[in-house]
Amino acid sequence: MSQPRVSVIVPAYNAMPELTDCINSAIEQTIGLDQLEIIAVNDGSTDGTGKELDRLAATCAALRVIHQESSGTAAVPRNVALDVARGDFVFFLDSDDYLGPDALRRMVAMADENRTDIVLGKMVSVGGRAVPTAVFKSTQPRTDIFSSAAYRTLGCWKLFRRSLLERLNLRFPPFRNTEDKPFTATAYLNADGVSVVADYDCYYHRDRANGNNLTLTAQNLSHRMQGTRMCFETVARHLEPGARRDQIMRRHVEWELCGPLWWLLLRESEEDIREHIYPEIRDWVDRWVTDPVIEKLQPRDRLLLHLLRADRFDDVMTVIRDADRDAERGHAVDGGRVYWEHPLFRDPGAGVPDSAFDVTGRLPVRHRTDSASWQQDGTLRLTGHAFIEHVATLDPATELVLRCYDADHPEVRVPARVHAAAGPPDDGLADERLADDGPPDDGRRADAGFVADVDPAAGALLGRGRWNLFLDVRAQGVSRTVRLKAPEAGAVPARTITPAGSGEPTVVEPYVTKWGNLSLHVGGRGAPREDTPFRTTGLAWHPARRDTLVVTGRLEGEAAGGAGPVRLRAENGRGDRREVPVPLDGTGGRFTAELPFKGLRPGRWTVNLAPSGSLPVAAVPVATGLGGTHWFGLARPRTARPVPEASETTLVVEVRAVDVPALVRRRLRRAGRRTRN
Repeated sequence: MSQPRVSVIVPAYNAMPELTDCINSAIEQTIGLDQLEIIAVNDGSTDGTGKELDRLAATCAALRVIHQESSGTAAVPRNVALDVARGDFVFFLDSDDYLGPDALRRMVAMADENRTDIVLGKMVSVGGRAVPTAVFKSTQPRTDIFSSAAYRTLGCWKLFRRSLLERLNLRFPPFRNTEDKPFTATAYLNADGVSVVADYDCYYHRDRANGNNLTLTAQNLSHRMQGTRMCFETVARHLEPGARRDQIMRRHVEWELCGPLWWLLLRESEEDIREHIYPEIRDWVDRWVTDPVIEKLQPRDRLLLHLLRADRFDDVMTVIRDADRDAERGHAVDGGRVYWEHPLFRDPGAGVPDSAFDVTGRLPVRHRTDSASWQQDGTLRLTGHAFIEHVATLDPATELVLRCYDADHPEVRVPARVHAAAGPPDDGLADERLADDGPPDDGRRADAGFVADVDPAAGALLGRGRWNLFLDVRAQGVSRTVRLKAPEAGAVPARTITPAGSGEPTVVEPYVTKWGNLSLHVGGRGAPREDTPFRTTGLAWHPARRDTLVVTGRLEGEAAGGAGPVRLRAENGRGDRREVPVPLDGTGGRFTAELPFKGLRPGRWTVNLAPSGSLPVAAVPVATGLGGTHWFGLARPRTARPVPEASETTLVVEVRAVDVPALVRRRLRRAGRRTRN
């Protein structure tokens, strides 16, 4: 019997009628039954689950059914199946959920191509059940838990390389709830790479019609205590104290410690809380919750943790009991910071620092850009409204901030003229209380209007490159920065300007990003536009020449005839440029171009297509599936990696020289950790 690629493990307890769809979704996978084994474990069901599994197994040789007495947890049947699994990979599928038809084929291919140990497939909510979303914003061929949102999802509904699980002798602890979190955390912390499939709906997550999901029925805090402690212990065992451990610990502090305390603690008897739960939780805080973790949490969690540190049991119970009422309390401005006016704020007896109540960094900026237009003197005038939520517009001092994302130009700040606003943004906050000692509510946003004039020709104000626009909104000494939205009318046309003392005309083109924000492109032939006939169909690093980017695409429509000779271009903010010709198929307009990065200086390089005819420069779009590469230069190895956060519209690649000694030290430390484990 050949070894299957994937072992699909399904624990089942009273899982009808959803079970049938679940098993059929595994049987119908496009990867093929010859590549699968499906192991379903009937955990003492009494509703016909066992009979249905036997019926399905009679029609499918790849389905193996194991019957056992009820264990009361999904952990035990999963472990039973793991002990007999033979696949290269293991996928855990809950009996109330189901798979997209092509899910396993895509996930296995992703693991094979990128040599990763864990693959996350995009999850979809059915019937409103919560699913993670942050990690699935884009496909990630190879990442890790420190540079992605993967660690936010600790459910076991993932593809695991079985050799990883066997090397760790990893099994699920027999808990009724949170049994999968220590399991997944251990796998994450020892995995050689994580992949994310975000461009296909892989896993459909739903609640049972009868409401008997274990996650929903095991809702007492006592059901979670063992699993939560094991999560903390797992992270502490595999990560040394420091920023990386704090980053991972924060997830457990927010979701496994603070979250359940707010909504589950009061379900327990006060005797159990005082004698068992409270001492245990205080021990977690003392051992694993550091100041850097607390600083990154929301104010009410910060308050709760400081009270636990100070061993103030009665205050802990009070703030949890009064949480809803306290959430509606107002805010105070002091020294350029905004504080939550909780009853314990600056209470000498509580001993909680002001920082626990500081909400400044969480206040949203409400703003609208009304217009963007070129003036006769060559300046770009921007008008609109902006204010900080909860802060009255007293002593306003708003600035426009320009930041170049594909070059090392310094940030540029342009003071805005603030004026009384005829009609502040209609955001539904008209009756909301604002923190100040000034005039009545109806005048507290009177100075929310702004006018900012950008003069691109003023000396060396703006260098070549693409500039994102922000507003630094200030009032009462409080400062918050927000990305500037584009006006509803869209961006204005490009303008050719002549910088002072230069004499060389330069094109400045405002453009709207796909997120509706306003940006400027300075220099060249104008900003990349989405209405170009160029269509990029593929991006990859050359399999033999690892320093070479291969771009495939086509020209569409009648406008393609005006393209003339086309060149694939990489340029940085210093004016350095490398171009290669783009050979066009004379009949179909298809092209394949190869752009070498070897020899380019370290830094960020923007990639676009530049025609010589009447067409505008076209962006090579941001590539969600393009990973990094490396090659050997004359002096030291080099790497090139896309920087998705650098641009919302255009591929930006960062070239770096590898610090070989530091790389060797990291690998030795990693090898040492694996040896200890």
